[in-house]
Amino acid sequence: MLRQVFLSIFCLALTLHPATADVESSAECQKLSEKSRNNTVLPSQNDYLSLSTENWSETAWAKPSCIFRPRGTSEVQEVVEILANRSIPFAIRSGGHMPSPLAANINDGVLIDMSMLNEVEYNAAKNQVKVGAGQRWGDVYKQLDAYNVTVVGGRVLEVGVGGLILGCGLSYLSDLHGLACDNVVNFEVRLDTGSSLKVLITEVWGGTKLYSLDHLPDLFSAMIEYQSNPNKDPYANLFMQAFTTNASIGAVVNLVYLKPEASPLAFSPFYSIPTVNDTTKIQTLTQMISGQMVPPFPRFDWFATSFKPDASLYSQIEKLTTTAPELGSISSLTAGSLALGLQPISSSVVAAGRARGGNALNLEAIDQTWFVLDIAYWFPEHGQAAHDSTRRLHTKIENITKDSGKYLPYQFMNDASYDQEVIRHYGEVNVQRLRSVQKKYDAELVFQKLVPGGFKLP
Repeated sequence: MLRQVFLSIFCLALTLHPATADVESSAECQKLSEKSRNNTVLPSQNDYLSLSTENWSETAWAKPSCIFRPRGTSEVQEVVEILANRSIPFAIRSGGHMPSPLAANINDGVLIDMSMLNEVEYNAAKNQVKVGAGQRWGDVYKQLDAYNVTVVGGRVLEVGVGGLILGCGLSYLSDLHGLACDNVVNFEVRLDTGSSLKVLITEVWGGTKLYSLDHLPDLFSAMIEYQSNPNKDPYANLFMQAFTTNASIGAVVNLVYLKPEASPLAFSPFYSIPTVNDTTKIQTLTQMISGQMVPPFPRFDWFATSFKPDASLYSQIEKLTTTAPELGSISSLTAGSLALGLQPISSSVVAAGRARGGNALNLEAIDQTWFVLDIAYWFPEHGQAAHDSTRRLHTKIENITKDSGKYLPYQFMNDASYDQEVIRHYGEVNVQRLRSVQKKYDAELVFQKLVPGGFKLP
């Protein structure tokens, strides 16, 4: 059965408009090293290469002037104050899963690597768990498994706690408890934060079903049937991807039912479609997530949009993503691969968030689909071609959704590309609300001006 646990996350740094790279950053790194030798990694040191390239996608690798690894809140506050006073550009990395260039890394500036802020402290009496913002969800889940509880966190184990929550944080538990950002208990002000997430369960039923691309029309039909159920089971959740340029991978559906009940009725639209492989079984949620497939490409980019589910619209999207000329452009790149992703979001996700005080995302309380185009490729010189081809395809899909009257303005930050205006899509009221928060906590616009990467307030 499900129990609620609140998570308190400390030292969660906001990566919020870049300033010109400061030629003094290297000199400042030397000073940091002299003052905090155990916290500072210079380019001449052995750990520098592995740390500067720790980001999940090579598109986010960079060459910082140094890497500073704080071990506590006071050290985070101190280094940010030093850098701000000297106008030194910096970046902040929690898990580094965002593929956008400089989202969590930097050239000619200081990278603040939060990975040493890695506590996981479960308080059963308060029904809370305190998690360091440098933790990754896989470690959080594994430590909480010992207490037979879990939290509303990432669907990929390698994703960092900080970045997921800043992007809103979609979870397999969201139908019941809302988004990760809806479950924040408190944020330590400055570069610190606290968050409330939820808890689980002993076992779930779930896993991955693989299909050939021949069955893609059937999968779209199954998806619309699943989403059209007026009594949608909140314990059921799934995510569908189809690698339309790569028949050797095909289509992948990750299913999870938050009870130990095999083959639940909620997923019945998918059961009649023949599979190439099927790993679904009763297991822990951590085991289920760890069994998900992540193709081993070195570079990624992605684009987000959202719309209301509709059978005719799904048919058009299926046709477009299998026949559009952009697929040829992508396939011509070395290891060029495109995947479409459908993430069904029920109205209960929004309702659960509003019940906890609401958020700044401007979500409508209706059933919807958060759609993503993932592009993967091998060589850095192909990055612009990959980005441009995927953007053209993304524009065509948005035009279809607008023509059909199903378009929704929300863009899921965790799936958005670097040049999408994510925060503007939250609506003017919420933008003004966020500006008021910025005025209170970052009046000098340090994170808007000195941090090159991330999504900025318009």
